[in-house]
Amino acid sequence: MSIVNESIVAHVLDTIRQASSSYFKLVIVLAPSGGGKTKVLQEVGKTIGASVTNVNLELSRLMLDLTPQQRILQGPQLLNQIVSKSNNDVVLLDNIELLFDTSLKLDPLALLKKISRNRTVVTSWNGFVEDNRLNYARQGHHEYGSYELSDIVIISLA
Repeated sequence: MSIVNESIVAHVLDTIRQASSSYFKLVIVLAPSGGGKTKVLQEVGKTIGASVTNVNLELSRLMLDLTPQQRILQGPQLLNQIVSKSNNDVVLLDNIELLFDTSLKLDPLALLKKISRNRTVVTSWNGFVEDNRLNYARQGHHEYGSYELSDIVIISLA
């Protein structure tokens, strides 16, 4: 791991400690696709003894036998079920793209905030901050979302 990565990992660890006393214990590791988010989460996981959960994979497995309507209704509970499997006070989530699937009709940021009430959640986020808003994808993309920057901590790798 390079010195830059070590300092980013150290920054994430410090941020996790600070976030643990917040109402919403949500830390977003922000970068565009291929920006190193997974590697940072893996290094943080090694340091704190936590595994990184691939949300796309786990959520897809749980939704496989559900109808489209059941997926909409059960999506939030299924994510909570995935997070609840962890015995660690810090949950590391990667590959969260499925949360933005428009057919599921989820509010990904609100959902992540909600599950971060009881434990610290560190998640990757493909996107950027612009005009004091957290963005997912680019305007015009069918999964585009723009969210108010409140009650969340963002660590930008860009």
